[in-house]
Amino acid sequence: MAGGRPALGAALGAALLARLGLVLYGLYQDGAMRVRYTDVDYRVFTDAARLVTEGRSPYRRATYRYTPLLAWLLAPNVFLVEAFGKLLFVAGDLAAAVVAYRALRHRGAAAGQASWCCAAAWLLNPLPMAVSSRGNAEALVALLVLATLYFVEVGSVGKAAACYGLAVHMKIYPLTYALPIALHLQSRRCGREGALDSECDQKEKFTFVGCIWQPLVKMLNRDLLLFGAVAGSVLAALTGAFYHLYGWEFLEHAYLYHLTRRDIRHNFSPYFYMLYLTAESKWSFCLGLAAFLPQLLLLLVASVAFYRDLAFCCFLHTAIFVSFNKVCTSQYFVWYLCLLPLVMPSIKMSRHRGVLLLFLWFVGQGLWLTPAYFLEFKGYNTFLLVWLAGLLFLFINSFILSQIISHYQKEARVAKKLKEQ
Repeated sequence: MAGGRPALGAALGAALLARLGLVLYGLYQDGAMRVRYTDVDYRVFTDAARLVTEGRSPYRRATYRYTPLLAWLLAPNVFLVEAFGKLLFVAGDLAAAVVAYRALRHRGAAAGQASWCCAAAWLLNPLPMAVSSRGNAEALVALLVLATLYFVEVGSVGKAAACYGLAVHMKIYPLTYALPIALHLQSRRCGREGALDSECDQKEKFTFVGCIWQPLVKMLNRDLLLFGAVAGSVLAALTGAFYHLYGWEFLEHAYLYHLTRRDIRHNFSPYFYMLYLTAESKWSFCLGLAAFLPQLLLLLVASVAFYRDLAFCCFLHTAIFVSFNKVCTSQYFVWYLCLLPLVMPSIKMSRHRGVLLLFLWFVGQGLWLTPAYFLEFKGYNTFLLVWLAGLLFLFINSFILSQIISHYQKEARVAKKLKEQ
């Protein structure tokens, strides 16, 4: 596939033009129409950036629930042009595709196949286009997550850890990757995958001390210690610096809010109607925490089953986390779509089956959006219909994931490459 790189360049060029076109169109729609194209969060970002340039806390802007680092990055929104942040997110969007392409090539995909996967699942996908051009920062997190996985697989553990620490600081959800990353790194012990039962442990197998010492040694190999130390240092440094500048409100809004959040507005989550009906109940907080239990169980199972292929495991992790989360909006889909190019070569299913699954995914969203439109814009009481449509969408997502898992075949050349590390 000698034409792989030109194909990627062409896809990047087309993706850039499409995203810039959407940014320009957004300027027109914001000024000419009642419904704005720009995401409401982008105005929040800009207001927070204005506050930090004035030496004040970004959390003086109501509903700013993000790291101050994002407000600092968008300071040019105030000094230069308000669209700077959108251009930054578009750049991160395209950079994520480049990292995904390199990861695919390292995993053994041909250049043409890698280019096609990146173009079909990300670069020419309307959802990532809309998310970045509307001014949502998810592309930056996607870039950091992809960089983490790429550096882990090429053996640059320190770089991977730095990207991971920064990713967790930007968004909490990559924290769920900690277990599969740890299992993947420890599986390299004794020079091959699956070293959890390696021959180098046989001498200690039947001793009492060995029964205690062996699991500890497995967990504390060099790569895992390095990853934990670097990722922890990056996260601790950023947290400490911003806590020094902004105090408790930084911890409350950037971290704790997302752990205790109970969003009773309509969204794709199967829990939203329950949380809506029990908003004033004394059990509301406990119900919100209980919603994490199905997620935790499924994530644990996925980690143990698929940690050897880290990209596939993290894709499943993210899809499960988003589908079963107590808050789920369209922009969350970007969290797992950015990982889809990495796993596409390992999913061996017919084109017809793939098109059918994609059709079901869009139908599920359409069935949810119809009652949601009448609820939000017409004021009709369609809460029950929105919830039922959300349950159907959860069933569709679960069916799609089961199909992906059943058709997953880790290619021999990928296994060989990862085994040689």
